[in-house]
Amino acid sequence: MKTIAIIGASHHRTKYGNKAVRAFQQQGYTVFPVNPKESEIEGLPAFKSIRDVPVRPDLVSVYLPPPVLLQVLPDIAARGCDELWLNPGTESDEVLAEAEHLGLNVVQACSIVGVGLSPGNL
Repeated sequence: MKTIAIIGASHHRTKYGNKAVRAFQQQGYTVFPVNPKESEIEGLPAFKSIRDVPVRPDLVSVYLPPPVLLQVLPDIAARGCDELWLNPGTESDEVLAEAEHLGLNVVQACSIVGVGLSPGNL
């Protein structure tokens, strides 16, 4: 079973960080929501940091502004993943340069669309 960590997951059902949790659940992924302020999202335990996720995820999907993401990138690289999905609004030249420097395989696209669903239908 494929695994994904969603960093910036939200309990607010209108936010993309929540829609991504539901989209990947619907597609059969084991989902690890990451949000330091939540204990549970969509019935799943939420993790304070990518460092706390109990497995190396296949994918990491991010919903954080670039300044915050820059602080988290080293933890993502240390944890490892096959693909790092930078959703619209998360990327910047600095983020892309640091991700490349850390050796992360970046996909710049909406991960919800990437998994075959439309955010508007969630």
